[in-house]
Amino acid sequence: MMATTHAAVGLLLAVPLTFVAPELAAPAAIAAIAGGVFPDLDLFAGVHRKTLHFPDYYWLGAVPALAVAALRPSAVTVAVAYFLLSAAVHSVSDTFGAGTEPRPWERTSAEAVYLHSRSRWLRPRYLVRYDGAPEDYLLTVLFMSPGLILFDPPVGRVALTFLVVGGAYTLVRKRLPDLEERLL
Repeated sequence: MMATTHAAVGLLLAVPLTFVAPELAAPAAIAAIAGGVFPDLDLFAGVHRKTLHFPDYYWLGAVPALAVAALRPSAVTVAVAYFLLSAAVHSVSDTFGAGTEPRPWERTSAEAVYLHSRSRWLRPRYLVRYDGAPEDYLLTVLFMSPGLILFDPPVGRVALTFLVVGGAYTLVRKRLPDLEERLL
């Protein structure tokens, strides 16, 4: 899935706070968006879906952080908890998409995300055919939409930016591997 979809899922995780703790909703939303994007930084920092993706270990931080945030709610405790929760969900949800190959619509990779605790790759399930597929962008739109409605304007502007970036990426996604080959 696209980083924008992972960010949208993170935002969606923060929606309940708009009702139960509105003063903490914006810090939770921004942190969850950042946590949703964070694992994909391994595109630039190592092996994608291995270096910063931890479908097992993020939970070891997320669960206690959520407990601390529930017991001692503050902007900081909630932000840390939602960042880790969103990174954990991102890492697990990558198994529902395609593999790590440049042209994932060809389905040539058996590697969706690395499971560090078992020292092996989890297989892709292709519920989302590939990152940037039309259904991937639809998920971004559906999950990011509450950010436009329920949160204060700064979060809404971030949500709108992710919608635009996700749409642009979807339009050019299938051309990117050829462009990369020509540039290299």
